[in-house]
Amino acid sequence: MIPTDGGGWHDPIFASDKAYAESDIPPIRLFKFVSPGLMKTVGGTLIAGRDFTWTDAYETRMVAMVSENLARELWQSPGAALGKRIRESLKGQWREVVGVVGDERTDGVNQTAPATVYWPLMMANFTGDETAVRRGLSYVIRSDRAGSSAFVNEISKAVWSVNPNLPVASVRTLQEIYERSLATTSFTLVMLAIAGAMALLLGVSGIYGVISYSVSQRTREIGIRMALGARAQEVRAMFLRYGFRLAALGIACGLVVAMAATRLMASLLFETSPLDPVTYLAVSVGLVVAATLASYAPAARATAVNPADSLRSE
Repeated sequence: MIPTDGGGWHDPIFASDKAYAESDIPPIRLFKFVSPGLMKTVGGTLIAGRDFTWTDAYETRMVAMVSENLARELWQSPGAALGKRIRESLKGQWREVVGVVGDERTDGVNQTAPATVYWPLMMANFTGDETAVRRGLSYVIRSDRAGSSAFVNEISKAVWSVNPNLPVASVRTLQEIYERSLATTSFTLVMLAIAGAMALLLGVSGIYGVISYSVSQRTREIGIRMALGARAQEVRAMFLRYGFRLAALGIACGLVVAMAATRLMASLLFETSPLDPVTYLAVSVGLVVAATLASYAPAARATAVNPADSLRSE
């Protein structure tokens, strides 16, 4: 069962050290059936204990592994889960937890990792079957040549050398699965980014226009100030402060609207709180910088006003 492909089997899980009433059904967990070495191949992390071995599968040993979040939920820590026993039903066989693996996202990288139980590919007395075997398999191969057509052809030939009637279907890289899981979210965020860029462009243009208009309307004032000894830096700072006040007012209004809007878009945020202070601070600083740059050109033009010419034109 490939990470982030949305597949899997969902059922309750029972722990031997927990009490369950006849009418109580534990929360639904994700079941995955894996072979030894899968975690290492896909880059997973073994938090505590050990991985499955082929002896576990061939001898149908009563073993299982759980995800870190499930171990913390049931036993408070990954280490405490080792040696505990679990089963898939009230009448199932108890199986010992021999390993705890890192949380794995199954429904897409933008979704929370589900609590997961990992079972061997072949087991005895599981869900009422004397011998339970997974008949549909996905093979995971780790290679620097992943994604190349030549590598896919070699894999196909290897399979056909064993059984020429077996098709090699749905050949994908984990990167392709990852990108497909984020396709809708990525498209939405690209559209929002374009809208945000256009809004920023309009805002910068607006501030530039307002400051330019203010400079043209206050030419006589600027001339008088400079005739009375005002330095160019002071005149420039006066209009930069004006642009900053406009930007600050816009940022204040924008923060209020953003705090309300991001709650509605929480599903698009990946491990980021709708009220993340770092994000709001970074965006606010960026907007201040953009407003300052938009104000600088007309402010600098104000310092080029000749006092004599401005007073003569009046």
